Amino acid sequence: MKYGIHKYSSKEMIDRSSTFLKKMQARRSVRHFSPEPVPMEAVRNCISAAGTAPSGAHKQPWTFCLVTDSEIRSKIRAAAQEEEYRNYNGRMSDEWLKDLEPFKTDHIKPFIEDAPGLIIVFKHAFGKDETGKTRNYYVNESVGIAVGILLTALHEIGLVALTHTPSPMNFLSEILARPDNERAYLNIPFGFPSSDCEVPDLERKPIDEILKEY
Repeated sequence: MKYGIHKYSSKEMIDRSSTFLKKMQARRSVRHFSPEPVPMEAVRNCISAAGTAPSGAHKQPWTFCLVTDSEIRSKIRAAAQEEEYRNYNGRMSDEWLKDLEPFKTDHIKPFIEDAPGLIIVFKHAFGKDETGKTRNYYVNESVGIAVGILLTALHEIGLVALTHTPSPMNFLSEILARPDNERAYLNIPFGFPSSDCEVPDLERKPIDEILKEY
């Protein structure tokens, strides 16, 4: 299959990359959501965009579960808080807890129900076909790239999101009745920020700390 893309001038490339950078610099992880409804067709388009990510041997080892049902989200919150309570009261090291202090987090997770929806990402530990198990390659890397595209797409349409990892996450597979080859990877609440939303005053590493040219 022949393939090509539109070629921009050098100036257009620099201008477009600068505009994109400024837009992404405004992206923040948010824990305070408005209950305002979100057009789910737009969210489905973002998930479709995530599905364009490259993957090992093009196995596409991911499932995105879009959860808006209030009863299911209530079950997820209860189970998540149970696991998070154990994390904050014994599982986490003192260093980890100290690193979390700027975010003022604890085991209570209201955003699971406050946000209008969740995107729960599952990775496929192995594939399945009529012969049984099949092998997947670079699963974590593939799913991680897909999630990056998803978060970027959500930001592009004016939504905020959070990457929530209530480890262990086996309860998500149970509540959503996912098949045995799927493992919970991330819980992503999404929506509009609440009117009183605040985020920590953090600084991102400058380019000279993250880029090494040879």
